[in-house]
Amino acid sequence: MIGENRRSRAHVDKTLLILVFSMAVFGVLAVCVATYSPSSSADTSLLNHIVESSSAVNQCIFLAMAPFVIAVIMNIPYDFLRRHTELAYYGGTLLVFVVWIFNRAEGVKAWLDIIWGFTIQPSEFIKLSMILMLAKTLSRYDRPMSNVREFIRIMLMVLIPCGIILLSGETGSMLVIVFLFAIMLYFSNVDIKLLLGMAAAALLMLLAIYGFMVASGSDDYRLARILAFVNPDLSPLDDAYQQSQSKMAIGAGGLTGVGTFVDGALYQLNYVPADWTDFIYATIGEAWGFVGCSLVLLGYLLIILRMLYLARYTRDKYGMLIIIGVMAMLLFHVFENIGMTLGLMPITGIPLPFLSYGGSNMVTNMGGIALVLNVTKNRSLSHSVLTPQTRMNPYSFSRRT
Repeated sequence: MIGENRRSRAHVDKTLLILVFSMAVFGVLAVCVATYSPSSSADTSLLNHIVESSSAVNQCIFLAMAPFVIAVIMNIPYDFLRRHTELAYYGGTLLVFVVWIFNRAEGVKAWLDIIWGFTIQPSEFIKLSMILMLAKTLSRYDRPMSNVREFIRIMLMVLIPCGIILLSGETGSMLVIVFLFAIMLYFSNVDIKLLLGMAAAALLMLLAIYGFMVASGSDDYRLARILAFVNPDLSPLDDAYQQSQSKMAIGAGGLTGVGTFVDGALYQLNYVPADWTDFIYATIGEAWGFVGCSLVLLGYLLIILRMLYLARYTRDKYGMLIIIGVMAMLLFHVFENIGMTLGLMPITGIPLPFLSYGGSNMVTNMGGIALVLNVTKNRSLSHSVLTPQTRMNPYSFSRRT
């Protein structure tokens, strides 16, 4: 009991913070290496390399914002956060809808221009509001979605923003939400037969859409990416080019990599398109080799396991589901991003958490970590204010039969 109380105590989890910021600092170095210019000198200092790269400078700015984002979200009163979840959900959905309607870009309509050339991606932020909304809704019941009315309400809650995101061309963000939804359903004690039925229905729907697009001769870029993944040899060179170049770059790194800021390296010659954003793992593979790639995977594994540990000893169901939702979001990002750079998954444009270049991505991921820290910081309070129906005994973390 003493050990149990110690594990479930209220605290700011420094272990998680150290792991996350270690990855983010390494991300600045990785972005700097990926944007190493042929006109730069390899003999200059690391600081000069960063200053010479506008992407690395911006990534430093994004990282500098992280402590502020974490401090603000972590210190939002726990009960206030729970009571105003709907505001975040409807606000995020409205923002995604506005961007889709008024963005005049061709193809993907997921970015909103702000100032000084910076853009934001609202579909990133809605992931967090979706986690909060699902955690609040699913924590109300011992067996969520046990009747038709409740099932329809929760499904519409997820499908409406997902539909808007999909119409905006953001397939990757839609898949992230679907995945975290499925994981949160599992941990909220939804009937396993219902989960399997939903998974089967979703698979059949995807196959039907895929078959229709193929039969109709659609030229949609998302279909082209899938076809390039299924059979790259029969796909146009442009569709399979990025993934093929990524695999070559990772293979060129060998065991320990070619090193950082090496003249003539593939990352210097822009061999892999977008190797500082979605394909940052290709740069890591070439520069630091198998060892570097393995250490990155180990870092992500420790972050995921730490969040599972924190969820395991969070007594109330609402807080536990928030942690599980953030964990699922990061897990899918890592799995899909690394999979697509290795040719094991189709390209979806999903960034690698804490490493890929991007302000919206950094703020969203750090915001997710801040939500986790908010839960652990307010554990004793949350246990006292929530109703018995929303509490969980830490020894019942595994699904009940």
